[in-house]
Amino acid sequence: MKLKLASLLLLGLLNQQSFAQSAKPKEVPATVMQKVYEEVKTPYKYGLVLVTDDNKKKMDCPSVFRKGGKWYMTYIIYDGRGYETWLAQSKDLLKWETKGKIMAFTDTTDWDTNQKAGYVALQDYKWGGSYEWQQYQGKYWMSYFGGKSRGYEKGLLSIGIASTDKDPTTVHPWPRLPQPVLRPDDKDVRWWENHTIYKSSVIWDKSQLTGHPFVMYYNANGDSLDAKRGAERIGMAVSDDMVHWSRYLKNPVLNHHKGITGDAYLQKVDGIDKDLWVMFYFGAFYPGIKGAVNRFACSYDLVNWTDWSGQNLVEPSEPYDELFAHKSFVVKHKGVVYHYYCAVNKPDQRGIAVATSKDLGKSKVTFIAPPEKKKKEAKASTN
Repeated sequence: MKLKLASLLLLGLLNQQSFAQSAKPKEVPATVMQKVYEEVKTPYKYGLVLVTDDNKKKMDCPSVFRKGGKWYMTYIIYDGRGYETWLAQSKDLLKWETKGKIMAFTDTTDWDTNQKAGYVALQDYKWGGSYEWQQYQGKYWMSYFGGKSRGYEKGLLSIGIASTDKDPTTVHPWPRLPQPVLRPDDKDVRWWENHTIYKSSVIWDKSQLTGHPFVMYYNANGDSLDAKRGAERIGMAVSDDMVHWSRYLKNPVLNHHKGITGDAYLQKVDGIDKDLWVMFYFGAFYPGIKGAVNRFACSYDLVNWTDWSGQNLVEPSEPYDELFAHKSFVVKHKGVVYHYYCAVNKPDQRGIAVATSKDLGKSKVTFIAPPEKKKKEAKASTN
């Protein structure tokens, strides 16, 4: 009898959770979308905040967090061999100093020996909140894409998980799971991700809207007919322990059918509407989008996303980002919005820049002189 009663109670809780999710609106009203745009827009470009000291190195994909009154940024650098993950720090969100490398090449037979592009996971997602890196089971966590092949995003790229019980603001090697958690050649791979998997972003949803506490958004390309010719789209995976991951849906949650839709990063903006989530992402080379720019979408349930149809959040406009201005990480602190992004100029030099909601002046950081052969306009990859 007690067992039956417990089963009924559990079923009731599950039904309540299912009803709560299904009761949420699937579309976000246009008036709410406009309010989000007004809240997050950053019309003032401060400029570059981090650049490399060598034209062979390309800097990319900022993730910003706060600890002990200071700000920190993880980012990745491609140097001709592959990606490694680095750490920088700042007191004011504008002046940044590199601390060192936290995920490096490994001269082994590991599946990720030549590619380790890492991103902060389980961060406080409250808009204007603490931006602290939360611990789970006494550890800090990162998701990353890795691979064995040398070169710019070459070979089989998959998603891995790294974690550490040490202070994430100190430079030290992060231990990694021995195998990837999502691969483009998995048996249950979806039609849209069967070629290459790229960046991932993981939130800790304690309300478990999906029925799981850990939710990953990742972009991948593929196609049901020709995997190599597919567009890049954003889809979901879920986990109960950060180690074992399952694909959540058959189809992507954000798809423009052509070009690239990628690099999702989420924050919850309850101040505009209850239970409102904002996904910052970049779009490139699909109808209505020129080049590579930063945009956003909104959702009440983490699954059904309403795409913003208005102005880009960040787009090319300056000599340092005249080719691409993409890959968002957005922070609101003391009433000011800071929109970090990857800035790419025509010689294909890549650095981290920031645009703000308030005029904070101009950065003195610049790219080093480009190589002679790159001074003329050149094509570059958006990924």
